[in-house]
Amino acid sequence: MDAAMVTAIGALLASPVAALAAVYGSRAAGRAQREGGVIGGYDSLTNQLQEERTELRTELAAVRAELAAERAESTRLRLLVQQLGGTP
Repeated sequence: MDAAMVTAIGALLASPVAALAAVYGSRAAGRAQREGGVIGGYDSLTNQLQEERTELRTELAAVRAELAAERAESTRLRLLVQQLGGTP
């Protein structure tokens, strides 16, 4: 075998190896991209949940304040009924 034949056989053997390396590289890149998308989605969901939790805490504080006002009004009305001679 002369040098040209050895070079040709080497090129024929190297091309499938290069193709396999390219396929493996693209799979790894695709996996990394999917994992990045999952992490991005998780961050987005976490931010959304934190915003909802903040809104619910604000709403809960408002409801607690309203309940306290209602209880104070109820206590005031019971006292008024007792002062007028009734039984609450």
